Amino acid sequence: MEYKNLAANPVSVVLQLVGGKWKILIVQELLKKEMRFVELKKKIGCTAKVLTACLKDMEEDGLVVREEYDGLPPKVEYYLTDIGYTLRPVIESMQKWGKDYKRLRKLMEKRR
Repeated sequence: MEYKNLAANPVSVVLQLVGGKWKILIVQELLKKEMRFVELKKKIGCTAKVLTACLKDMEEDGLVVREEYDGLPPKVEYYLTDIGYTLRPVIESMQKWGKDYKRLRKLMEKRR
């Protein structure tokens, strides 16, 4: 995405780049290690069409690199760019918040 097309609000920028269910899950998995397409598809559980579209968008946005290797069969791996890795604290905050939320909901439901 070109700079001129980015939202004015910083939170909106994050949502433009990794909003929605699949892109953020892709980042979460690629923070662990580089992955081949099939492995990534299996980990996040989306269709090949959706994964292809997300990876292409994320590559254009400078978050993901698609690396092709020669050989039979051809091998393609995906990994995060340096900019992509800067999403680590965002993912970690989301993980912490999600755990805290689940814990609080469980406590609230016990009180009913």
